[in-house]
Amino acid sequence: MREDMSLSTIIRPLTLFVAGILGAAGVALAAAASHGGDTHFLGAASTMCLAHAPALLALYIGYDRIRTAPVATILLGLGTLIFAGDLVSRHFLGSSLFPLAAPTGGLGMVAGWVVVALGAFFRKSVAGV
Repeated sequence: MREDMSLSTIIRPLTLFVAGILGAAGVALAAAASHGGDTHFLGAASTMCLAHAPALLALYIGYDRIRTAPVATILLGLGTLIFAGDLVSRHFLGSSLFPLAAPTGGLGMVAGWVVVALGAFFRKSVAGV
């Protein structure tokens, strides 16, 4: 990694990328869930993806103002990927990604939202504002 590259220069573009992937996955999973059968796992995975994609987009947009954005992004993004991935795995493969994957992903999402909330107390100062 180059010396002038900070963690933020890596995480910020990944925030937008993961938001787009989660949004696309959410729509695809909703479509798959609408085709009958026992699709409650796909519906739940779609809901989590479509709920967290806009949150990540908001963190991307507010990245320069929200001091906790990098940590919140990691927790929300990974939490959603693990949680939704586990539900999709259960639907299509009949087994979990790994033991306690859904609760681990869920805990990551909850922690991510708490970190977002803490951003209210740890704001960045922006020059000229």
